[in-house]
Amino acid sequence: MTKSFLRFRASKMLHSTEGSQLLEVSFEMEKGRLLTLYGPSGAGKTTLLRILAGLTDTRSADIEVAGEVWEDSTRRIHLPTPRRSIGFVFQDFALFPHLTVRQQLEFALPKETGRTKIIDELLALMELEGLQDRRPSLLSGGQQQRVALARAIARRPKLLLLDEPLSAIDDEMRFRLQDYILTAHRHYQLTTVLVSHSLPEIFRLSDEVIHLDKGLIREQGAPSDIFLREKISSKFRVTGEIVGIVPADIVFIVSVYCANTIVKVIATAEEIAGLHIGQKVIVASKAFNPVILPVS
Repeated sequence: MTKSFLRFRASKMLHSTEGSQLLEVSFEMEKGRLLTLYGPSGAGKTTLLRILAGLTDTRSADIEVAGEVWEDSTRRIHLPTPRRSIGFVFQDFALFPHLTVRQQLEFALPKETGRTKIIDELLALMELEGLQDRRPSLLSGGQQQRVALARAIARRPKLLLLDEPLSAIDDEMRFRLQDYILTAHRHYQLTTVLVSHSLPEIFRLSDEVIHLDKGLIREQGAPSDIFLREKISSKFRVTGEIVGIVPADIVFIVSVYCANTIVKVIATAEEIAGLHIGQKVIVASKAFNPVILPVS
């Protein structure tokens, strides 16, 4: 049995417009995985990230990362945020307005290491080399988000925490930035916890999903186990987005996000020719079998 990289248990009272509720969450996570927290607003997703980062108090908590105790209420252990090996990307980017792109990344490096090779590597990986001398005011939203992601990764954190990092970006830029997240996650073998409301994004990025609701874990597992539906209506025509294309023997299983769910459609090699992840398509019935048609 694989030893857990992250062990998390926390209890905290949440206060929202709907009143007070108890966040009571316990889970484990393996190294190198990307776990997404999903659920309605107020379920406790961002609070959970902040507890991991040491940015909010709890009624009780036990957090262990890579064998290091970050939190233990019984023994009164609380590792301060600066001593936790984390990278945190906030919704508002939180870039320093007076620093250039390169200086943002240099600021994130542990001062005692003196290593700068990763700065050049990240600038290249995130396609920021030509922008490294610009300040945030001269960058687009997508460019700022790439800087925020690169800065969070610069110190090679044990945990990368992403709080809905793509929520304020248009669909085309969101899809491109998902590529950057995936590339960085795999290249640096990161262990990542993401908060997201977007099912296509979750399906594309996640190894595992925790569905939070009213402070409790309702479901936990692979995205396909939680979101895919085995049966769909035989008479319909809806527009959706391709989130997965997986070979299965001599056919392919195409997963499409549409009508607030994800459906699976069996397609031949000829039928998927020209289709790609992120493409808008129409899922329609034909002789009681669903088919996929590109949106013109």
